Amino acid sequence: MRAPASERPLIAGPETGPEPPFPLRLSGPVIKGFGRGSKELQIPTANIPISGLSVGGCDNVDSGVYFGFVSLDLSTPTTTIEGELKAGNVFPMVMSIGWNPFYKNEVRSVEVHIIHDFSEDFYDVEMRLCILGWIRPEFDYVSKEALIDDIRMDIRVGVESLKRPTYRRFLHDPYLLEFGKGCGKVRENGVKNGV
Repeated sequence: MRAPASERPLIAGPETGPEPPFPLRLSGPVIKGFGRGSKELQIPTANIPISGLSVGGCDNVDSGVYFGFVSLDLSTPTTTIEGELKAGNVFPMVMSIGWNPFYKNEVRSVEVHIIHDFSEDFYDVEMRLCILGWIRPEFDYVSKEALIDDIRMDIRVGVESLKRPTYRRFLHDPYLLEFGKGCGKVRENGVKNGV
């Protein structure tokens, strides 16, 4: 069991930029999750389905917390937040890939906290992730408050890490910007996998 992190580095990943297996690219429709992010933790998440344990074409992605950028395809007529954003907007994110031991999940999940305030949910919208680095492994916690404190620190680490030019350049990654030009998961080397 882990108590809240009192101190840890505010930067994750090497200064020179992402190193293999990063960047990892992953996409999928936003689905309903466990309903804990917004309600219990006050840290909303957008969830996408994960098939097996493969993430972005990489079969050995460890469970843990990651950082990178995310984009949403808001060009579909079913999108309810059209006035708020334009298609192809890119945002910083932190995400959890894993079992969430505090909640004793029986299935592995991908939960993405987009660092932006949205006025509405956007289920079924295609979300694309460009995962640039690893922050920490997943832990069990002594309390919900300890979990929340660590997630808030993860957000800080993700934001600070993405400020560096070697990471910030991924804001313009064509994978994040060009919806409708092929879908499916993309490996770190750019090879597309079918969905």
